[in-house]
Amino acid sequence: MTATTSNNTDKPILDVKDLCVAYGKVEALTNANITVGEGQIVTVIGPNGAGKTTMLSAIMGVLPSKGQVTFDGQLEAVPEVEQLVARGMSLVPEKRELFSEMSVEDNLILGAFQRYRSGKRDHGETLAEVYTMFPRLKERSKQAAGTMSGGERQMLAVGRALMGKPRLLMLDEPSLGLAPLIVREIFRIIAELRRRGVSILLVEQNARAALQVADYAYVLETGQVAMQGPAHQLADDPRVIEAYLGFGKHQDMLAT
Repeated sequence: MTATTSNNTDKPILDVKDLCVAYGKVEALTNANITVGEGQIVTVIGPNGAGKTTMLSAIMGVLPSKGQVTFDGQLEAVPEVEQLVARGMSLVPEKRELFSEMSVEDNLILGAFQRYRSGKRDHGETLAEVYTMFPRLKERSKQAAGTMSGGERQMLAVGRALMGKPRLLMLDEPSLGLAPLIVREIFRIIAELRRRGVSILLVEQNARAALQVADYAYVLETGQVAMQGPAHQLADDPRVIEAYLGFGKHQDMLAT
């Protein structure tokens, strides 16, 4: 598979060039180039171990890397998590990393900490917006996060990220381990976030669902971008269908 086009967007919120990450002598990511335009949903699909999570961690500054990460027009010489969060980048990790003994509401309010520390006092208004988007979180606002179902915890993790009012939301495997009905709800919410002006970089193993919701897509294989193009084109590409969409009835059910 070879990359043939590029994501030509007038206003890139994120532009990643030649991103490399190594674990010792093993290269986990090699010269990866990714662009996310303002208001776009861009997805990265690929098999386990392809380097998808590594890519997000490097962009966020969690992992040391080589290459260029430009966020909102500013080149991040050495990406630093705290600065990127303050400037509007947010990552929802695969493991969600909630404070299980704290209440739903306290977990959400923690998501606004960086804004509060910088003098912004709009967390009450943002909390109301999150509750409108996730009524189930409002119903369970006093419940301990650790007692919630997998789908509810995923909603809480996304809600907490939204409390920071991100301009770019990066999601790592949001559908992992969730029942098909909950997966559909999560992807409905992702589409709704884009309508609200949030740009999204979505790493996802459920290729069918990801390609249905995304504007543009990258296929990552063994640490390299193997293919890219408008999501609807990749969804019709025989190579993608054979490698990622030929999973039979279970995947068809998720797509309905």
